[in-house]
Amino acid sequence: FDPLTRKVIYDYDKDGFRAEMFCHVGQWGTHLDPPAHFHKGARTADKIPVTEMLLPLVVIDVHRQAAKDADFVLTLKDVKGWEAKHGAIPKGAFVAMRTDWAKRWPDQNAMQNVDAQGTAHYPGWTMEALKYLYEMRHITATGHETTDTDPGLATTKDDYSLENYILGIDH
Repeated sequence: FDPLTRKVIYDYDKDGFRAEMFCHVGQWGTHLDPPAHFHKGARTADKIPVTEMLLPLVVIDVHRQAAKDADFVLTLKDVKGWEAKHGAIPKGAFVAMRTDWAKRWPDQNAMQNVDAQGTAHYPGWTMEALKYLYEMRHITATGHETTDTDPGLATTKDDYSLENYILGIDH
Protein backbone atom coordinates (compact mmCIF):
# COMPACT_ATOMS: atom_id res chain seq x y z
CA PHE A 1 0.00 0.00 0.00
CA ASP A 2 1.03 3.60 -0.49
CA PRO A 3 2.36 5.35 2.61
CA LEU A 4 0.28 7.79 4.62
CA THR A 5 0.14 11.34 3.28
CA ARG A 6 -0.51 14.45 5.33
CA LYS A 7 -1.33 17.93 4.01
CA VAL A 8 -2.00 21.17 5.88
CA ILE A 9 -5.16 22.64 4.30
CA TYR A 10 -5.66 25.58 6.71
CA ASP A 11 -3.00 27.18 8.85
CA TYR A 12 -2.92 29.63 11.75
CA ASP A 13 -1.24 32.61 10.06
CA LYS A 14 -3.40 32.59 6.94
CA ASP A 15 -6.69 31.14 8.21
CA GLY A 16 -6.69 31.61 11.98
CA PHE A 17 -6.80 27.87 12.67
CA ARG A 18 -5.07 24.69 11.61
CA ALA A 19 -6.62 21.70 9.85
CA GLU A 20 -4.85 18.84 8.18
CA MET A 21 -5.91 16.19 5.69
CA PHE A 22 -4.66 12.67 6.25
CA CYS A 23 -4.92 9.98 3.61
CA HIS A 24 -4.15 6.34 4.18
CA VAL A 25 -5.43 3.01 3.01
CA GLY A 26 -8.18 1.58 5.20
CA GLN A 27 -6.04 -1.42 6.04
CA TRP A 28 -3.48 0.62 8.03
CA GLY A 29 -3.82 1.47 11.67
CA THR A 30 -6.66 0.48 13.93
CA HIS A 31 -9.49 -0.87 11.83
CA LEU A 32 -11.84 -3.79 11.46
CA ASP A 33 -12.11 -6.17 8.57
CA PRO A 34 -15.77 -6.92 7.87
CA PRO A 35 -16.62 -10.28 6.28
CA ALA A 36 -17.07 -8.47 2.94
CA HIS A 37 -13.33 -7.73 2.93
CA PHE A 38 -12.77 -11.27 1.58
CA HIS A 39 -16.29 -12.46 0.74
CA LYS A 40 -18.42 -10.65 -1.85
CA GLY A 41 -21.96 -10.19 -0.58
CA ALA A 42 -20.98 -10.73 3.06
CA ARG A 43 -21.56 -8.12 5.79
CA THR A 44 -19.92 -4.74 5.35
CA ALA A 45 -18.71 -2.62 8.29
CA ASP A 46 -21.95 -0.62 8.39
CA LYS A 47 -23.90 -3.85 8.94
CA ILE A 48 -21.96 -4.87 12.05
CA PRO A 49 -23.93 -3.78 15.12
CA VAL A 50 -22.21 -1.95 17.94
CA THR A 51 -22.95 -4.95 20.17
CA GLU A 52 -20.30 -6.82 18.17
CA MET A 53 -17.78 -4.05 18.79
CA LEU A 54 -18.12 -3.53 22.56
CA LEU A 55 -16.88 -6.84 23.90
CA PRO A 56 -15.14 -8.39 26.89
CA LEU A 57 -11.41 -8.20 26.17
CA VAL A 58 -8.96 -11.07 26.53
CA VAL A 59 -5.30 -10.30 25.87
CA ILE A 60 -2.96 -13.21 25.26
CA ASP A 61 0.46 -11.70 25.89
CA VAL A 62 3.14 -13.31 23.73
CA HIS A 63 5.36 -10.27 23.26
CA ARG A 64 8.41 -12.00 24.76
CA GLN A 65 8.08 -14.94 22.36
CA ALA A 66 7.59 -12.59 19.38
CA ALA A 67 10.66 -10.57 20.42
CA LYS A 68 12.76 -13.75 20.25
CA ASP A 69 11.13 -15.13 17.09
CA ALA A 70 9.64 -12.82 14.45
CA ASP A 71 7.94 -15.88 12.92
CA PHE A 72 6.13 -16.72 16.17
CA VAL A 73 2.59 -18.06 15.79
CA LEU A 74 0.02 -18.25 18.56
CA THR A 75 -0.94 -21.89 19.04
CA LEU A 76 -3.71 -23.78 20.78
CA LYS A 77 -1.18 -24.55 23.52
CA ASP A 78 -0.76 -20.79 24.11
CA VAL A 79 -4.54 -20.31 24.33
CA LYS A 80 -4.97 -23.24 26.71
CA GLY A 81 -2.05 -21.96 28.79
CA TRP A 82 -3.83 -18.61 29.11
CA GLU A 83 -7.04 -20.40 30.13
CA ALA A 84 -5.21 -22.54 32.70
CA LYS A 85 -4.06 -19.34 34.37
CA HIS A 86 -7.14 -17.11 33.93
CA GLY A 87 -10.11 -19.40 33.29
CA ALA A 88 -12.12 -20.15 30.16
CA ILE A 89 -12.27 -17.43 27.55
CA PRO A 90 -15.81 -16.03 27.74
CA LYS A 91 -18.34 -16.43 24.95
CA GLY A 92 -18.52 -13.32 22.79
CA ALA A 93 -15.04 -12.08 23.76
CA PHE A 94 -12.59 -10.10 21.68
CA VAL A 95 -9.29 -12.00 21.88
CA ALA A 96 -6.23 -9.87 21.17
CA MET A 97 -2.73 -11.18 20.67
CA ARG A 98 -0.13 -8.86 22.19
CA THR A 99 3.19 -9.04 20.36
CA ASP A 100 4.41 -5.43 20.77
CA TRP A 101 4.75 -5.41 16.97
CA ALA A 102 2.89 -2.07 16.99
CA LYS A 103 6.03 -0.44 18.40
CA ARG A 104 7.42 -0.70 14.87
CA TRP A 105 4.66 1.57 13.50
CA PRO A 106 4.67 3.68 11.36
CA ASP A 107 7.83 2.24 9.76
CA GLN A 108 6.37 0.00 7.05
CA ASN A 109 9.68 -1.74 6.47
CA ALA A 110 9.94 -2.64 10.15
CA MET A 111 6.31 -3.79 10.21
CA GLN A 112 6.76 -6.09 7.21
CA ASN A 113 10.26 -7.20 8.27
CA VAL A 114 11.16 -8.55 4.82
CA ASP A 115 14.46 -10.40 4.41
CA ALA A 116 16.83 -10.28 1.42
CA GLN A 117 14.88 -13.08 -0.29
CA GLY A 118 11.61 -11.12 -0.07
CA THR A 119 10.06 -13.14 2.75
CA ALA A 120 8.11 -11.23 5.41
CA HIS A 121 8.71 -12.18 9.03
CA TYR A 122 6.03 -11.17 11.51
CA PRO A 123 3.87 -13.03 14.03
CA GLY A 124 0.44 -14.48 13.39
CA TRP A 125 -2.12 -17.00 14.52
CA THR A 126 -2.55 -20.72 13.80
CA MET A 127 -5.72 -22.24 12.37
CA GLU A 128 -5.94 -24.64 15.32
CA ALA A 129 -6.02 -21.75 17.81
CA LEU A 130 -8.55 -19.77 15.77
CA LYS A 131 -10.89 -22.73 15.30
CA TYR A 132 -10.80 -23.41 19.02
CA LEU A 133 -11.56 -19.78 19.83
CA TYR A 134 -14.38 -19.35 17.32
CA GLU A 135 -15.91 -22.84 17.33
CA MET A 136 -15.40 -23.97 20.93
CA ARG A 137 -15.26 -20.70 22.89
CA HIS A 138 -17.65 -18.87 20.51
CA ILE A 139 -15.72 -15.62 20.57
CA THR A 140 -16.82 -12.67 18.43
CA ALA A 141 -13.51 -11.28 17.20
CA THR A 142 -9.73 -11.52 17.24
CA GLY A 143 -7.14 -8.78 16.95
CA HIS A 144 -3.43 -8.34 16.51
CA GLU A 145 -0.79 -5.67 16.03
CA THR A 146 0.63 -6.96 12.76
CA THR A 147 -0.79 -6.07 9.35
CA ASP A 148 -2.38 -9.49 8.91
CA THR A 149 -4.01 -12.34 10.83
CA ASP A 150 -1.78 -14.74 8.91
CA PRO A 151 1.94 -14.71 9.76
CA GLY A 152 4.41 -13.10 7.39
CA LEU A 153 5.71 -16.48 6.19
CA ALA A 154 2.20 -17.22 4.88
CA THR A 155 1.33 -13.80 3.45
CA THR A 156 4.58 -13.78 1.48
CA LYS A 157 3.04 -16.71 -0.43
CA ASP A 158 -0.32 -14.87 -0.71
CA ASP A 159 -1.75 -17.29 1.84
CA TYR A 160 -4.48 -15.50 3.76
CA SER A 161 -6.30 -18.66 4.78
CA LEU A 162 -6.62 -17.63 8.43
CA GLU A 163 -8.23 -14.29 7.66
CA ASN A 164 -10.34 -15.98 5.01
CA TYR A 165 -11.54 -18.48 7.62
CA ILE A 166 -12.55 -15.80 10.15
CA LEU A 167 -14.36 -13.62 7.63
CA GLY A 168 -15.90 -16.70 6.02
CA ILE A 169 -17.64 -17.59 9.28
CA ASP A 170 -19.05 -14.04 9.49
CA HIS A 171 -16.74 -12.68 12.16
